[in-house]
Amino acid sequence: MSNQISMKRISDKRNVTPEQAIEILAEHGTKVTKEEAKMILDFMYKFCILAVNQLVTNERIEKK
Repeated sequence: MSNQISMKRISDKRNVTPEQAIEILAEHGTKVTKEEAKMILDFMYKFCILAVNQLVTNERIEKK
């Protein structure tokens, strides 16, 4: 599992702030609070980690 992306490493590199998420969502007609924006961003980052880990795992399996 050394190649798997760590949650700690990703959480240290977040580029989108809750304020930016609120602004982006508002531009598309969705109004959220700062707390909701934090929850949305947490979910998105965790989902991305899962997706990348799955791709890495699949590539390893295909190479065998």
